[in-house]
Amino acid sequence: MSTITCIAPVNIAVIKYWGKRDENLILPINDSISATLDTEQLCAKTTIMASPDFKKDQIWLNGKEETINKRLQNCLQEMKKRAQVENDVLQWKIHICSENNFPTAAGLASSAAGYACFATALAKLYKVEGDVSAVARAGSGSACRSTMGGFVRWHMGSDPKGSDSTARQIAPADHWPEMRILILVVKDDRKKVSSAEGMKRSVETSELLKYRAECIVPKVAKQMEKVILEKNFEQFALLTMKDSNQFHAICRDTYPPCAYMNDISQLAIELVHAYNSAVNETRVAYTFDAGPNPTLYLLQKDVPEFSAILNHYFPPPNDADVEYKKGIPVSAVKLSEDLLKKMTVKPQLPGLFKYTIHTRVGEGPKILKNEENHLLNNHGLPIKGFKTD
Repeated sequence: MSTITCIAPVNIAVIKYWGKRDENLILPINDSISATLDTEQLCAKTTIMASPDFKKDQIWLNGKEETINKRLQNCLQEMKKRAQVENDVLQWKIHICSENNFPTAAGLASSAAGYACFATALAKLYKVEGDVSAVARAGSGSACRSTMGGFVRWHMGSDPKGSDSTARQIAPADHWPEMRILILVVKDDRKKVSSAEGMKRSVETSELLKYRAECIVPKVAKQMEKVILEKNFEQFALLTMKDSNQFHAICRDTYPPCAYMNDISQLAIELVHAYNSAVNETRVAYTFDAGPNPTLYLLQKDVPEFSAILNHYFPPPNDADVEYKKGIPVSAVKLSEDLLKKMTVKPQLPGLFKYTIHTRVGEGPKILKNEENHLLNNHGLPIKGFKTD
């Protein structure tokens, strides 16, 4: 038998992917750009075991056996085409066990991390060299961006068969070491309208989406690449927030409309604008994927003060059993009275955010060589527990 275990990161788009021109090949209607997040805080972990003794392909996701869906089959078939191993191994059935150390299907890009992990592990199993972003894309569009670290652009391409719809790294993880990310988790249950269904609905009904894809994204994506390479945070923040707002306007323009944000999401937006106005500088940017959870981009020097602002206006839940602040530790600071006087928002009741995650830009997927990290035992059955070291 052969066993491979991999971890892969979440990515959060600053120029959104929303809409496919080909549903089967998962080809987007526009380019998109994202930051890959550090796997120390957010990752998917997948073990793949191939054996001549297995009777059928099986998958377990977060402890529950699931059906091998069409997208997983597409990834598997595409990787087998590129395989550099003996034929008998290609005939073996595989067992897959995958876990996330963050909520699944809650708007935190779980499918992107999961399929990037699956594609990377398959590449190792079948000895496939080179770029695997197109294979990951066959599972989930944004997964192609999670096959690389740093800042990544997914090029929509022009080939009807998708050969040029691949990801390319704009800058590595260490390019902008001061960049930090705060994820504020509002809800961690499944969203009512999946991203796949929402995109399909938008492509069919939203005139705004067509205009954005054809007229706006080509220009804005070029600008975003430039400000990332120049490390111009103010312009990065402006482009990020405007693109997020536009994306959710398209969701509302969709018929029937898709509502991924909620009242708490809107309060977070107001807080960011109030803070930036109070300090007379754009220090924090928000973006929302297809879910209610704000992802905030800011520089390392501004994390302590803005974290204190968050605690003041959105107090943590009154639950000692909940680890509210996850991720990179943040130094405590006392807010000045002058700053609080300039803020134009009101403090909210405790517990509107279930917890927060403080992270940074990180590397792409990696293979875990220690056998203790495997999620499957020698019989190809799941082992409980999540380790990433």
